[in-house]
Amino acid sequence: MNVIDLLSRAVSRRPLPSPRAGLPAALPIALAVLATLGLGACHREAPPAAAAAVVVALPVQHDAGTGADAVRYPIEVASRYTNVMSFRIAGKLIERKVRLGDTVHKGQVVARLDPADSQKQAASAQASLDAAEHRLVFAKQQLDRDKAQAAQNLIATTQLEQTQDNYTAALAGRDQASAQLVVAQNNLQYNTLVADHDGAITSENADTGQVVSAGQAVYGLAWAGETDVTLDAAESDLGRIAIGQAANVTFAALPGHQYGARVREVSPAADPQSRTYRVKLTLLQPGNEVHLGMTGDAILASVATASAAGASGASATTAAQSASTTPMTFTVPATAIFHQGRDPAVWVVRPVDSTLELRPVTVSRYTERSSTVTGGLKEGEQIVLAGVHTVYAGQHVKPVRPLFDGEGDVDGPTGTQSSAANAPANGAANAPANGAATPGAAQ
Repeated sequence: MNVIDLLSRAVSRRPLPSPRAGLPAALPIALAVLATLGLGACHREAPPAAAAAVVVALPVQHDAGTGADAVRYPIEVASRYTNVMSFRIAGKLIERKVRLGDTVHKGQVVARLDPADSQKQAASAQASLDAAEHRLVFAKQQLDRDKAQAAQNLIATTQLEQTQDNYTAALAGRDQASAQLVVAQNNLQYNTLVADHDGAITSENADTGQVVSAGQAVYGLAWAGETDVTLDAAESDLGRIAIGQAANVTFAALPGHQYGARVREVSPAADPQSRTYRVKLTLLQPGNEVHLGMTGDAILASVATASAAGASGASATTAAQSASTTPMTFTVPATAIFHQGRDPAVWVVRPVDSTLELRPVTVSRYTERSSTVTGGLKEGEQIVLAGVHTVYAGQHVKPVRPLFDGEGDVDGPTGTQSSAANAPANGAANAPANGAATPGAAQ
C-alpha cells in the first residue's frame, strides 16, 4: 500500500464538509506533492558497494618433518668457514680499503701498514748479503791459491786447513745473509693485508692510524660458499638428533619460504656456560635471498622416520602413508593470531568470494615472532598476516603479498600499499572495537 492509497482512504472516511464551508482549494495541490514524493522514494537508487579492503595475506604451507618426535629450535645463518684477518707483524695502520659488509676476493688488498721500517730492514739485509758474497768470493780465491801452493809444498798444512775453514765460514755467512734477506722481504710484504679467500667482511676491529700488534684482529671474514645454520640443542634432545638427519628451515624475514637442510655436525661437548650442544646444519639450496645472520626456526624430522626412509626396501607408498597419518602443523607470524573469545583464531580469506572468515585454531607453541598452529588450517589456505584487529567477518577484501617476501612485485595497483592501512580501517568503521564487527562472529 503506497502513500496515495493511504491518503485516499483518510479523505474518504472524513465527513463531508457543509456546502457553506466549501472544499479547501489547497487539498488537490497537497495530494499531488505527496504523490510525487512517494514515487521518488520508490525509485531511490541503492548505495554503491564498498571497495574491497586491501589486506596482507599469504597461503599457509605445512612444516615438513613435523610430528610427535620432531625437534624444533631457533636457528641463525652462518658461513661454514670464518676467520680473523690480521697482520703478521706489528706496525701502524695507515690504510683500510674495505668496510663492514663489503665483498672481497682472493688476493685483494684490504689494509696496509706503514712500510718505512720494513723497507729499511730489507735494505740492510740486502747489504749484508752483498758483503757476505764478497767475503765468499775472497775466501774462494784464497783457498784456490793455498791449494796450489800446498801441492808444491810451499805452505804448511795448517795454513791450508785455516783457509778452508775461512771459506766454509764465508759460505755459511752468505747463506745466512740470504735467509735474512728473505725474511726481511717477507716482512715488507706482510705490511699489506690480503684476503686469502672469497667472502664478506663481517667485522672491523682496528681503525686507521692505530698501532696494531702481530696477530691482532683487523677484520672478520666469512668465506663464500656453503651456508650453515646453527642451533643450540638441550641435552635432553641429543638422542633425537643425528648427523645426516633431514630438517626444514624457515625464516621470519622470508614468509612462505621453506628450505631443506641436513645435520652436518653435533658438538661432542656442551657449552660451559649455557650447557647446550652446538648443532650445525647445511642448507641444501640456500638461494641469494638468505643472508648471514638471519634468524628463523628449524624442524628436525624424527630419527626413526629418517632411518625408515633411508632403509633398504622402504617404498614410496609406505612413506606417503606414514606422512599422511602425521598431523600437519603450520608456522604463522605472531601478528596473524587473533582471538575468538578466549581461543586463538585467524582470519581466513574465502577463495569463492574473497570475504573473511574468523576461524578458531589450535596453537601448540608461541614464540616472539611466530606461532605453531596444529589444527584448524588446511594446506594452501590464505590467512591475513597483519592488521587482524582492523577487519571483520564477512568483509570483502583483496589479498596482497608482503612487500619483501622475495616474490617480486606486490599484487595490486600502484598506491595500494600506501592505502593498505586505511582500507581495512574504513571497511571496519561500523565494526566493534575488538575486531569482530558482526554480531556472533567472534562469539
